[in-house]
Amino acid sequence: MSREADRETTVALVAGATRGAGRAIAVELARGGYVVFATGRSSRSSGRSEMDRPETIEETGELMAATGRAGEALVVDHEDPAAVAALIARIERDHGRLDVLVNDIFGGDRYMEWDKPLWEHDWAGGLRMLQMGVHTHLITCRAAIPLMLRTAQARSTRGLVVEVTDGTSRANAEFRRNVGFYYDLVKANVERIVIGLSAELEDLPVTALGVTPGWLRSERMLEGFGVKEENWRDACAKTPGFGISESPTYVARGVAALAQDPDASRWAGTIMSARQLADAYGVTDIDGSRPDCWGYVDAYGWDREDGLGIDEFR
Repeated sequence: MSREADRETTVALVAGATRGAGRAIAVELARGGYVVFATGRSSRSSGRSEMDRPETIEETGELMAATGRAGEALVVDHEDPAAVAALIARIERDHGRLDVLVNDIFGGDRYMEWDKPLWEHDWAGGLRMLQMGVHTHLITCRAAIPLMLRTAQARSTRGLVVEVTDGTSRANAEFRRNVGFYYDLVKANVERIVIGLSAELEDLPVTALGVTPGWLRSERMLEGFGVKEENWRDACAKTPGFGISESPTYVARGVAALAQDPDASRWAGTIMSARQLADAYGVTDIDGSRPDCWGYVDAYGWDREDGLGIDEFR
């Protein structure tokens, strides 16, 4: 592909793409024809991040390359404004545009203290969660949106900012007692970022919205249940409620379809679940099902563990 042709190719940045939903979204956007910049901190060359997981950003790059599409997998610390500014400058220098930003940065799970109130929760760990799950999103949006606006205005297109969170607006309307004070605060902040960006972008050619997977079968989740994606249902014998879970590809397919939608602005300011994306765009999980985790929670509550009614929500 010539450099001139490459400059007209749509470009996406997936921040926080080392594993889980971020990795899957990067792969599905690449499959959909985007040049994808996938970023993360865990690397074969520089070592693991504080999450201390084996997955690396280079592996994400290899999965993107397997789709047949060009892309970049880069080590970037999104807490560092200078590093993020340099990343955006590189995207503009190499491709002259940025069409889609997906903010999936977090990794603060290791600091969660589910059973402690604010005054007993580890202070340093709580603030670290806010840095990882909120500050990174703000730093990245601040750096990326100006290029997205220039792209959209110059090409008469519309940019898309996708903030990945955990939980629908309804699920997060009340304090989530089963996750701990700081985790609840992080996810409430992400939704507020969506609302604030949507207000500030109201008359501008970039749409901001949120997306939430359901019970995600991430690498860490599968490991915790002692299964792999190929035999994940084996875990349902001990935990029937795990039957409502979904692969990372499910939400990723929805985001990839959303990115291609010329009328995506109709979702501005909202939080879309993986099931809502599936219904809107006709995508499925890798097994052909359409899990509706948040619909199940609405119907049966947070504490249902016996698997009753799950088949109605797949």
